[in-house]
Amino acid sequence: MRLERGTRTGIFLSATPIQSKTWPSIFTAILLALVVAALNIGLWWWSNLPRGPQDWHGQIKGMSVALYQRYQNPFKQDYPTDEQIDSDLKLLRRYTGRIRTYATEENPQTYRLAQKEGLKVMAGADIDKRLDHNEKELDALIALAHRYPDTIQSVVVGNEVLYTNALSVDQMMAYLDRARAHIRQPVTIAEPDYIWLKYPELADHVDFITIHLFPFWNGVDRKDALEATIGAYHNITRRFPNKHVVVGETGWPSNGDRRERAYPSISNEAIFDREWLIWAQQNDIDYYLFEAFDQPWKENLGESRTGAYWGIFNADRQLKFPFTGPVTEDTQWPWKALAASLLAIVPMLWFGIRFRRFKIMGRLFFDVLIQLACGLIVWSVTLPFNFYLDWVDWSMLVLLFPAQVAILAILLINGFEFTEVLWRRQWVRHAGMLPPDPPEKQPFVSIHLACYNEPPEMVIITLDSLAALDYQNFEVLVIDNNTKDPAVWKPVQEYCEKLGERFRFFHLEPWPGFKAGALNFGLKETDPRADVVAVIDADYEVRADWLATLTGYFHDPKVAVVQCPQAHREFVQNRFRRMTAWEYDGFFRIGMHHRNERNAIIQHGTMTMVRRSALEGTGGWSEWTICEDAELGLRLMHSGYELVYVDELMGKGLTPADFKAYKSQRYRWAFGAMQILKGRWDWMTKKGPLTSGQRFHFLTGWFSWFADALHLIFTLMAIFWTAGMVAMPQTFSLPMQLFLVPVIGFFFAKMIFGIVLYRARVPCSWYDTIMASIASMSLSHAIARGILHGLTREKTSFVVTAKSRRLGGSNFAAFAPVREEMLMLLALVLCVVGMSMSVFARFAEGRLWMFILAAQAIPYISAMIGAWIAHKSGDKTG
Repeated sequence: MRLERGTRTGIFLSATPIQSKTWPSIFTAILLALVVAALNIGLWWWSNLPRGPQDWHGQIKGMSVALYQRYQNPFKQDYPTDEQIDSDLKLLRRYTGRIRTYATEENPQTYRLAQKEGLKVMAGADIDKRLDHNEKELDALIALAHRYPDTIQSVVVGNEVLYTNALSVDQMMAYLDRARAHIRQPVTIAEPDYIWLKYPELADHVDFITIHLFPFWNGVDRKDALEATIGAYHNITRRFPNKHVVVGETGWPSNGDRRERAYPSISNEAIFDREWLIWAQQNDIDYYLFEAFDQPWKENLGESRTGAYWGIFNADRQLKFPFTGPVTEDTQWPWKALAASLLAIVPMLWFGIRFRRFKIMGRLFFDVLIQLACGLIVWSVTLPFNFYLDWVDWSMLVLLFPAQVAILAILLINGFEFTEVLWRRQWVRHAGMLPPDPPEKQPFVSIHLACYNEPPEMVIITLDSLAALDYQNFEVLVIDNNTKDPAVWKPVQEYCEKLGERFRFFHLEPWPGFKAGALNFGLKETDPRADVVAVIDADYEVRADWLATLTGYFHDPKVAVVQCPQAHREFVQNRFRRMTAWEYDGFFRIGMHHRNERNAIIQHGTMTMVRRSALEGTGGWSEWTICEDAELGLRLMHSGYELVYVDELMGKGLTPADFKAYKSQRYRWAFGAMQILKGRWDWMTKKGPLTSGQRFHFLTGWFSWFADALHLIFTLMAIFWTAGMVAMPQTFSLPMQLFLVPVIGFFFAKMIFGIVLYRARVPCSWYDTIMASIASMSLSHAIARGILHGLTREKTSFVVTAKSRRLGGSNFAAFAPVREEMLMLLALVLCVVGMSMSVFARFAEGRLWMFILAAQAIPYISAMIGAWIAHKSGDKTG
């Protein structure tokens, strides 16, 4: 059905089909859905292409081991049993003949069981800042070396002690000398290669040199990793030509956080390990591969999440990759790809058929968006099982996963608006101006102007514009409610008397119900001849042809409302009023057209005309909500009426005068929206008089505001989590990609959608587009508060939007309306600074988290910019 602009009767609806070629359109929808599903599977396939490092045959020379099981943790005094250690050693015996340990007091049975399995051991003593502990470790190491002389081939006194600055080099040399005096086996200390170059005197106190080579921690790309490792090894052999050099640790992680250009993955681990094994075999290098088994307890030891994923076996003792043949990153990818495609296929088919009137590019774009959302859901559900999550991680996952689903829902809703606005063939419901009726056929219109404490000179300008209407059958009711000062309302009363009998003035004091209460009073005083009630705000100047060119729509008995856009005047020379004027304009150029397609516009309390019988027959203006205009529109739709949107600037008012007024107005709208959502929930969620399209818009139309509420919640959680990471890195780890990717994607997608739609639909410059975006973002906190308060409270005060400037004084006073935003910004800045000084700043994910914190700060920065611009703009007009 389509709105027509033509004849006087039957103006409203025409049974013109949108598209008659049904079967070709259905075939196109099916084809597009299958193409997108195939592309999805192709993308999963491409990202999991088998990678073919050289095959490795033979035994590994040695492996570093920590024999803790999946849920064991030495910090909790939770150690493996003899049976578990024996099982692990039996498994390792199939791959190597040597193992390296790190402590003597923990799991001392390892040496007895290793002897039983025929494994040779490089035994380590755990040396750290605890001097008493060091004595026990060293005594135990000496005892074990004597007890198992054939099993323990060499000993390591301390692992990366100098690297961590736990002890001085002199202290470590004393420990080494003592061990060499009591142990027959060769003695060494294990440190990264650069520590040996920094303290070459260490070499005089060891029997051989043990180095750790980790190109990953140096941020080296995996393609260059082997070359970097070989170079580091040769630097040591050249510096100490008379010492045997053992590589005590080298390897690559399969999961966790990136380190500059180094990316952890199963395929990268397989390629690096195989390349190392082959090169070491060819060059007869003595080494211990790091490490045998993943150790989940290491996640919070200052190595970020990556510390848990260095094993060639996972924590369940399953080999992560084969040593021969190609390596597939995710062996489960076909099932995930199929699940994502099956999840998306029905919505894509439904969309393609239901909206076949869209251009093919639009249908393809939205199908891709649906498939992307379904793929992200599958990825989000399955990704956590690639990690060793503790209860804190799972708690965050439970809290944030619904928020991620909500983010995807908001993205699809915004994407649908984006698609319809850009790729429609035509507007299905379009209404324009009509030829004027002759006076004898003009519906009688009662214009209601409700005001409270408004400057009389502003109201008089509005009254002059109404007096100049090119229309015969109308009256004007000026209803002043609860203005205390007679000096404010008396001049308006006197001016109405001068304008003649068409203009009637009422002063109500006291009077309940805010604006809705005043309008309901006006209904009782309306001329009995009136067929239409029109409402405007007290700051509007209307065009002379407003009524003449639009009242003809009421000849159609189905029409209950004719709505024109809110528009603004006197803003060009005032930067604040200008940025807000263009911010308002976006909704009326974009969102209202989108909603109008399904007869689901938001009725506004100005520049609106309502059929009187429909208004009174459905209960008048609702006084239980502070958004009585939007509630009335929904109620009239529920009663089966049509609402007509005419995108013509038939009147212009004033923007909010300062940032406080701008914020309070949007807070009121958000709060009122939640009142309506709660009060009319059954209408929106249950099948009834409202069409599916109307229910869709009144349920989802406020989702962008829900995104602001989610932004506030997410920001508070991010501040809490960041404080935890900075203060207690052992407990709080970096958020997984699962939390980061959708947030960043949503941020950029929403920004791109908004800018592209503005450039396509709003007739303003790039400068005004950017400034309108800042104005929009500056309201995020106010909207979030309105949403959350509206969901948790029944009522709030009705604050009239000030159109004359109230704030002045010092520059500091400019920021009085944004105190909460300033506190949020300060907290985020402290979080970024704290992160930059923490161990997590070394990791790519840590820097990514700092980027997200900075992005979270943009609305608060925008609010401060808006408040400052409002302060400096003053009262300039023109």
